[in-house]
Parts: sequence; C-alpha cells; structure tokens
Amino acid sequence: MSAASDSTTVPPPTIASRTAPTSTSPAASIDAAQILAWGRRVLSLEADALRTSETALDDTFVQAVTLLAACRGRVIVAGVGKSGLVGRKMAATFTSTGTPAMFLHPVESVHGDLGIVGPDDVAILISKSGESEELLGLIEALARLGVHMIAMTAVPGSRLARHADVTLDLLVKEEACPHDLAPTTSTTVTLALGDALAVALLQHKGFRAEDFARFHPGGALGRRLLTRVSDVMETGNLPVLDRHATMREAVVLLAGRRGLAVVVEQERVCGVVTAGDLTRLLERQEPREPQADVLALPVTSVMTATPRLAMDHELGSAVVHRMETYGIMAMPVIDAAERLVGVVHLHDLMRAGAA
Repeated sequence: MSAASDSTTVPPPTIASRTAPTSTSPAASIDAAQILAWGRRVLSLEADALRTSETALDDTFVQAVTLLAACRGRVIVAGVGKSGLVGRKMAATFTSTGTPAMFLHPVESVHGDLGIVGPDDVAILISKSGESEELLGLIEALARLGVHMIAMTAVPGSRLARHADVTLDLLVKEEACPHDLAPTTSTTVTLALGDALAVALLQHKGFRAEDFARFHPGGALGRRLLTRVSDVMETGNLPVLDRHATMREAVVLLAGRRGLAVVVEQERVCGVVTAGDLTRLLERQEPREPQADVLALPVTSVMTATPRLAMDHELGSAVVHRMETYGIMAMPVIDAAERLVGVVHLHDLMRAGAA
C-alpha cells in the first residue's frame, strides 16, 4: 500500500496547534518583572552615559566643530562593525544638514576606495578601543594625504587618539550588555555625539529650514517643508473692513468660512475681529441692553489691535505652529511691505501637508 493511501498517516498540525503555547513552552515561564528590570537597567545605563557626556563636553568639542566648519572638501566617516553602522548614520545626518559627507569602510579604503579622499577633507574615525587594526591601517594613508582627523574613542591614550588632531572622549566605562561585551552604551553615546556635532555645525553655518527642505523634497516631510503660506492663502474677496465700520458689518463677515474680519487702513492691517471677540462682547452685555446698541459699536472698540499675522513667504509649518499655540483658526497674511495680501486658514494648511 502506498504512503498516500495509508489510513494511519497523521495529518499535518493546524496553525492553532502549532502556535498554541504549552505549559512547557518558554513563554509559560517568563518573569515579566525581571524582563522589565533588564530593560530599565539598559535604558538607565545609557541615559547616565549620555548625561555624563553632556556634562563633560568641553573645548575639544568646539575644536571638532571648528575643524568641520573649515572643511573645504567632504567629511569622511570611518568605523568597523557597530561603529561603522553608527558612522553611516552620522555621514547621512551631515549630508542632509548641508555638510557633504561619505562613509568609508576602513578595509575597502586600502583596496581602492581611498581614491574618494582628498587633502581638503576632514575624517571622523570611530573606535571604542582606539586600537581597531583596520582603522589604524587607514590612519597612515590619511596622514599622507594631509587629512585632518577627529577621533571618537573611549580610550584617550589609544593609538587612534594619539594620531588624531582632535579626540572626543566617549567616556564609556561599561556597556549595557551584562557581559560588558556587546556595543550598546558606547554606540548610543557615539550616535548622540555625532548628532551633537551635526546640529552644532548646522547652527554655526546658519543652515535654515528652507535649506533643509532642498535636501528633503520627497514625502510628507518635503510637503511640510516646501509648503509656503503664499501657496495656500486665499486672496479673493477678503473679509476686509475699514476703521469706520460697525460691528453690524463685522457680523456679516464673521458668518463666513474664515470666521474673522480684518480691519484695514491704507492696505495695512490695524486690527482683527473674530467670532471669539463677538462672543465675549455679547457675554459682557447687560441683559436689558438693546441688541442694536452692540451692533452699532465701531469695530475699533472691539478688535484686537495687535493681531498675529503671517508673512506670505513663511513656511506653512511655522504658521501652523503659531495657530495651534494660540488657538487661531485663520490669520491675515501680509507681504514684505506689510500690506494685506490674503487670509490663510488652518484647515487649508493642514490639507496641504504643512502640519
């Protein structure tokens, strides 16, 4: 009889039978409190290491940023293993914030990739021990090319540190790994220190959000950075009143979609009346006071004389932040000459991806 027709053949287990935990499975003996304790220990050790690095930041950090700012070529970042992975991220951060950078693998560098390095470059070399043979082999080649070097290491007396122009001490004495072997705390501190270099450098260079947008044109981030108020604002049939208007005229405009009336004199905004202003006015009214008296009030007695305004060239994300901070739904827009040119609504900015 063939195997296919054997009535004793056991059917394959169902998904449920394969995945259902048994009393002898590892999951059944998990100690949740112990796992949480392990996780918290790692986070605590790494947070303490970051605080130590922050406190110890000194003139060597200033020297490193100064060296990077004076770089006329590219920033070359090199490291082996986990340090190399951190180095790749570091190079990407420098590049996206206006400082051209490349990651160079130390082994590949001595097999031809050294051709990307020039004398105007600055190298950042990462090694916790400062004694990585692959990295030390690269140092001699960089020195021959006249490349300035910044070392990131936890051993200031290492060979890497001795050959570098500037040494940034990681100050890591213990890894979060219970065996003090797996790079954990050291890579966290290295990554954070790399971010500190990049951010300090972009601020030193005066790198703006608009510059950042040029390097991130795609996706939601690109839309948020590239959307300007002028792209979204309404320019036709603006809710405008002159200084001699009454609240009766303002109420008509407040009933519209924008929910505000802009008081203008010689094309300049001199005040704004909102639905909130109208509500507060009515709440202050005495019960027996004629409603007509409220509507006859001049808008200048109710308006906010120093309203928050948006500039037509501003990034939409900046205006969204102000609107959300101060609870504003619509805002007058002015140009460089401070003339009213439009009104922008929070909903329109959010639909355009500026939030």
